[in-house]
Formats: sequence, structure tokens, C-alpha cells
Amino acid sequence: MKIAIIAKTLITSIGLLTLFAPSQASAQLIPQPWVSVGGKDGDITYAVGARALNFGVEVGTGADGATGVDVLKFINLPVISPYVGVGLYSEDKGVAVSGGVQVGATNNVFVGAGYNSVRGFNGQLGIRF
Repeated sequence: MKIAIIAKTLITSIGLLTLFAPSQASAQLIPQPWVSVGGKDGDITYAVGARALNFGVEVGTGADGATGVDVLKFINLPVISPYVGVGLYSEDKGVAVSGGVQVGATNNVFVGAGYNSVRGFNGQLGIRF
């Protein structure tokens, strides 16, 4: 139980830090969409998302038919973009926390991996226009 509280506190602290930390101006106005497939407790989970101006939104389905929306904050680094997020899910799943990283594979394609407390671990594949 103590490990879960420490993990949630750490994720929340990092999230608040990235949300309120100053960042450089971003000229990206075209969203970067992605699809995500993962799993938790033997169930396959799906999500779609989009990122613009270092913020993102991801809509997904989790275990037991829970659906929800996550709001993500990205840290814009040259090749790698870590993110943290918080979401709200149905089916009495409540609030979810998430985190992960997206990496530019080519100029127009990126891959990622993340964890969501409702949807579990997931892999991501996205495109840049």
C-alpha cells in the first residue's frame, strides 16, 4: 500500500512540475495523431490520441469496458518526448494517471510506450505531418 501511495505521489509531483515549468515556444500547430494498443489483466486495451503545442488528448478503452479521456502534458526534447497525464474513466474506474515517452523514429513517424493506471502498459505508433 505504501508503494502505491509513493508512486501516485511521484507521478502527481512530476505532472505538476511539467505542467507549470516554463518551456520554449513551439511552432507546431498541426496535431500529431497516434494509435495505441496495450493490455492490463489479460484484457486488450485501445486508444487514439493527438498532440499539439506540447499538450495531448487520448481517448481509450480499458479493462471491463471502461472508456475515458486523458489529458497529457509533453516535455519537448530534441528526439524524445516524455509525458504525464491524468484522465477520467467510466465503469467506476475513476481517475487515472499515466506517463510515458514518445521517440521520433523518422521525420514523419514516431513510436512510444506508456503506462495508464486503467489501461495498463501500451505501445504507440504515430505520424507527423
